[in-house]
Amino acid sequence: MSSFITDLRHSFRVLGKSPGFAAAALVVLALGIGANTAIFSIVYGVLLRPLPFEDPDRLVQLWHVPPQKSFPGRTRFALSAANYLDWEQQNEVFESSAIYAFTRYRLSGNGEPQVLRAVRVEPTFFSVLGVKPLIGRATAAGDDEPDRANVVVLSHGLWNTQFGADAGIVGRNITLDGQQRTVIGVMPPTFAQPQGIMLWTPLVWAPAEREVRGEHHYVAIARLKRGITVRQAQSNLETIAARLAAAYPADNAGWGALVVPLREQTVGEVRKPLLVLLGAVGFVLLIACANVANLMLAKTLDRRKEIAIRIALGAGRRRIVRQVLSEAVLLSVAGGALGLIVAHYGTTLVIDYLGSSLPRIREITLDGGVLAFTFALSVVTGAVAGGAPAWKLSNAEPNDALKQGGRSDSGSAAARTHNALVVVEVALSLVLLAGAGLMVRTLWNLRNTNPGFEPNHVLTMSIGVSDVDYTTPAQEITFFDQVLQRVRALPGVEAAGLTDDLPLEGGSNQPIAIQGRPELAMADQPEVSVRMVTPGFFTALRIPLLRGRDFTMADNADAPKAVVISESMAKQFWPDEDPIGKRLKMTFFPDYVREVVGIVGDVKDRGLDSHDPNPTLYWPVAQFYLPARFGQFRSFALELAVRTTIDPTAAASSVQHAIHQIAPAIPLVRVRPLEDLVAESISPQRFNMYLLAAFAGLALLLAAVGIYSVLAYVVRQRVREIGIRMALGANMADIVHTIVVEGMRPTLLGIGIGVTTALLLGRVLASLVYGVGVTDVPTLLTVSLVLAAVGFAASVMPAYRATLVDPLQTLRDE
Repeated sequence: MSSFITDLRHSFRVLGKSPGFAAAALVVLALGIGANTAIFSIVYGVLLRPLPFEDPDRLVQLWHVPPQKSFPGRTRFALSAANYLDWEQQNEVFESSAIYAFTRYRLSGNGEPQVLRAVRVEPTFFSVLGVKPLIGRATAAGDDEPDRANVVVLSHGLWNTQFGADAGIVGRNITLDGQQRTVIGVMPPTFAQPQGIMLWTPLVWAPAEREVRGEHHYVAIARLKRGITVRQAQSNLETIAARLAAAYPADNAGWGALVVPLREQTVGEVRKPLLVLLGAVGFVLLIACANVANLMLAKTLDRRKEIAIRIALGAGRRRIVRQVLSEAVLLSVAGGALGLIVAHYGTTLVIDYLGSSLPRIREITLDGGVLAFTFALSVVTGAVAGGAPAWKLSNAEPNDALKQGGRSDSGSAAARTHNALVVVEVALSLVLLAGAGLMVRTLWNLRNTNPGFEPNHVLTMSIGVSDVDYTTPAQEITFFDQVLQRVRALPGVEAAGLTDDLPLEGGSNQPIAIQGRPELAMADQPEVSVRMVTPGFFTALRIPLLRGRDFTMADNADAPKAVVISESMAKQFWPDEDPIGKRLKMTFFPDYVREVVGIVGDVKDRGLDSHDPNPTLYWPVAQFYLPARFGQFRSFALELAVRTTIDPTAAASSVQHAIHQIAPAIPLVRVRPLEDLVAESISPQRFNMYLLAAFAGLALLLAAVGIYSVLAYVVRQRVREIGIRMALGANMADIVHTIVVEGMRPTLLGIGIGVTTALLLGRVLASLVYGVGVTDVPTLLTVSLVLAAVGFAASVMPAYRATLVDPLQTLRDE
């Protein structure tokens, strides 16, 4: 301990004598360690921290696997009620399970009405997860009985924002969709299952609902029995699915089962992007280490006489190594402490930017585990950065260093070490620049992708109605007709229409049967995307009408049933025929035969990065009936799209006012320009690009500093040689050429190694890019030229300084 304290004191004195060097090293280390800490805190909170449930590794999510001929490429699909109940009864691998369905409720009686995302859960839902409420109780057996089902469990966020974190909320009634429900509990702040849900109510099934196999609206979770693996559970459910397919071929033929660990289900989509970012920021840290090592090497080589004297007086090589490493680790730990500031603001920025799309966002904190990681990372970074100088000094020959001038070490050995570090920096920088370049190309391609509609000058909002407002579908349809009439009459409104799902947000898929073709079981029927729209919707979004006609107000409930189809649906079902006039049935609405009256362009309905357009069928809202199915009327919400001749944001208040003149109590949510929806759809790619670009820019800066510092050191060490060459007639161009060539040699070697590494690692980015190959030659060529230009610029300044050497002064010194 005494020796350790002595080393620290000496390190403080040495660093204090070189404040410029210490400041430069601290900044480099703070940026490198801080960026790593920020990304690690996100990776740890999202991917590594155990899920906040009891025995989380035993929790799984259950899915159907749909027939590939109907759903090519789809591997997960929602469950049907009857199939889930059979799985629940026949399985041998689950300790317990629960099914749930997504829904929305209107909260009223507490200020302005609000529409809240919710789930209806089987009463065992919370016990399967093994989580207890913060206050009150969760749903339990019996809560799904009709006379006991009017209960609700609140999320911690809703409890805070709407009820002021009132500890006496349990037992109080709140109004959801005009119905009084009793609050029985509040969940803890870390509970977010599923993500973004504000409240949970019991799932109540009518007897007829339990028999439905062909409609898929549910998701299920289960807890594995102790000792049962996911593979065993998968095998057991596949056996049951095959049994059900044989017993109910009309509904279940071709439908399989899938068991997914709940952790994989929760974070699977973000795992690869986060790991890529963690690898990228690791490259930044390695570049920082190489940079600091170069700075320390230049600094410590100036102390070789001091070290030689200490060795001559009896200091062992281990003692010298320990002293140099102490200085490096001291610098690194101090840089890590400053890096925590960078990490704090970096983490906050990521949370603010991705708060709605990143799972487990509340679990991202700079806690003890992250602080321990930062400290360990700082120590390791110091050891890595100090390794080269320590090795170099400990292997120096004291007699050479004690000779007059001590210039024997100014040549090849030190230069090779410096250049090797520069090669590492440049190679790693090129890999990061290539990744950032690919993401820039991806974002550019996505922004220039034709989505099939024109999002500019379109205002959108969700109009949520319920059976509290209107007791029949006809009344609700009349309300929507009135909304369109009022909105279209507003100044600055060019067109307006309604749909159940806006583009890019997905929606319903349903089976269809083509008239005049062999009748197939529902399990074998082809499925298409199905959207409800009103007249004016295609005009509002400028979706081109290719053939036939658009819907009109005459396409009402009493008119012949009509549909409009997309171009891809026309090509798929009638490749060599005219689809206009063809007839089909929608399997879930078999009461009517529907006629194709028009063909419109394809629209990307599942993201801009989707490659093949989904065959889509549009049908009029006025011909939508969902009567008394399972004994109750199910209302729906529609999305309003308004094309304006003015700024959509400026038109929002007048549109909302016009709607509230008809129905003051109906909430209008997600009021925003359609361009915001398009921008939101590519936010993950934009985020990846921003971070990779930031890391690449930092790497580029560090590489430039590294090249400059090496050449500055070389010029300082070669003052005598340069002076003599100038005295013998060398001109300025010769000196500049020599120094620039010496700087560009490791730069070009690093570029070559970097290109090779980027090609080898390109597959890592394959799933993150769109419209560009991971071995894209223009991108690699561009970043190579950028790095070469930076290397050249970093070489010019030391080269210019070399021309300022006074040959006469050099000869006098000799």
